[in-house]
Amino acid sequence: MKPRITRLCIYPKDIQRITGKSERYSRDLILKIKTALNKPSHQLLTAHEFCTYMGIPFDSIQEFIKD
Repeated sequence: MKPRITRLCIYPKDIQRITGKSERYSRDLILKIKTALNKPSHQLLTAHEFCTYMGIPFDSIQEFIKD
């Protein structure tokens, strides 16, 4: 049974696990996605928004998002 995602937002550490890149890259990527989606800085990025932007199926990242 696949682990169930328990939160909606995605953080730099999650992106590090998914992409294998650095924390700095992950923070920059979050800012880039927020800018592309016209989200204010105080709003969080959801896992679905990240997947849509990166072209990654949502099912494939669920194991990387941990509490």
